[in-house]
Amino acid sequence: MVSFPGSKMRGVGTFISRPLPFLLLHFTLLKCDITDGNVEHLKREHSLMKPYQGVGSSPSSQWDFWGSTLVTSSYVRLTPDERSKQGSIWNTVPVHLKDWEMHVQYKIHGSGKKNLHGDGIAIWYTKERLHPGSVFGSNAKFHGLALFIDTYHNDEAADRSFPYISAMVNNGSLPYDHGNDGRTSELGGCSSEIRNKDHDTYLAIRYSKGRLTVMIDIDDKNEWKECIDIGGVRLPTGYYFGASAATGDLSDNHDIISMKMYQLMVEHAPDEDSLDWTKIEPSVSLLKSPKDNIDDPTGNFRSTPLTGWKVFLLLLCALLGIVVCGVVGAVVFQKRQERNRRFY
Repeated sequence: MVSFPGSKMRGVGTFISRPLPFLLLHFTLLKCDITDGNVEHLKREHSLMKPYQGVGSSPSSQWDFWGSTLVTSSYVRLTPDERSKQGSIWNTVPVHLKDWEMHVQYKIHGSGKKNLHGDGIAIWYTKERLHPGSVFGSNAKFHGLALFIDTYHNDEAADRSFPYISAMVNNGSLPYDHGNDGRTSELGGCSSEIRNKDHDTYLAIRYSKGRLTVMIDIDDKNEWKECIDIGGVRLPTGYYFGASAATGDLSDNHDIISMKMYQLMVEHAPDEDSLDWTKIEPSVSLLKSPKDNIDDPTGNFRSTPLTGWKVFLLLLCALLGIVVCGVVGAVVFQKRQERNRRFY
C-alpha cells in the first residue's frame, strides 16, 4: 500500500525538474517512482473538473456528452438510479502524449440492495468517441484501452466478488463479453467495495513505457492500493479519453466528479522517439492470448483445459524425461558395477 503525503492530488510516477536541495529532500519519493500529481503537468485540455466549464456541444467545448448524462455544478451523472439508461462523456481533444496518468474521482450509489444494482462505469482511452453500444453504454469492439468498474455479477458460476475492476486492450477484433463479465479478454483485475460509500472513490490509470498500472483508493485515506500491473502494453497516441455507464433491469447513480490527466516526464530510447506512435496497433505481449484464459477465485488467470495438442506435447515431454532418466540411471549403475569389481 502506498501513502501519498498531503493533498488529494494523487499520482504515480511524474519526474519534475527541481533544484538539487529539493531532490535531496525528496529522494525517497522519487526513488519510489511516486508523485503527488504536480499541477505543472496537469493537462487541462484533457481534464474534467468543477465547475465543468468547456462541457457541451459548442465547437470550443473540450468535453461532449451523450444519452442520460446530466452535468451539474457538483458532478457529472452518467446515469440516474433508473432502469435502462446509458450515458457518456468524452474529451474532444486527442491525446498526443506517450506517457500519461489519468486520475478519476467517482461515486456509484443507489437504493438497490446487495446484488440488486448495476451495471457500472467504464473508463476509455480509445480511437472512437461518442459511439454508443452494449458495453457500459459504449462500443463493444473498440480500439484502445478500457477499464471496467463492474458492479453486477452476470456469470454466477464464477467465484468472484463484485464490484470488480478489470482492464482490457483491444484492436477492434474482440468484443467484450458481458455474459462472463469480460473474463476471456481480461488482462487483470481486483475486487473493490466501491458502492454506496459515504465519500468519493478514486482510481489512477498510469501508462508509461509499455506498462499499465491501475491503483485504487476506496477509503478516502489518500492511500493507493495496487489493482493491476502489467507490462508489454502498446497503446498509440491520438486516442480519446471518456467515461460511460449503463443500467439495465437494475440501476444505480453513476457519477464522475473529476478526471485529471497528467503528463509523465519520461525519457525514451531514440528508436522509440522516431516511431509514428499514431500508427501503433493496440496490443499486449503475453505468453498466451487473453482468450485462452479463464479466471480462478482470486481473480488471476490459469490455463484452460488441455487441448489434444497440449496433451500430446505433455506426454511427449514426459516420455523423453523417462528415457533420459533411464539412460542416466543405467550409466550410473554400470559405473558402480565397474568400481565394485576393482575391490575384489
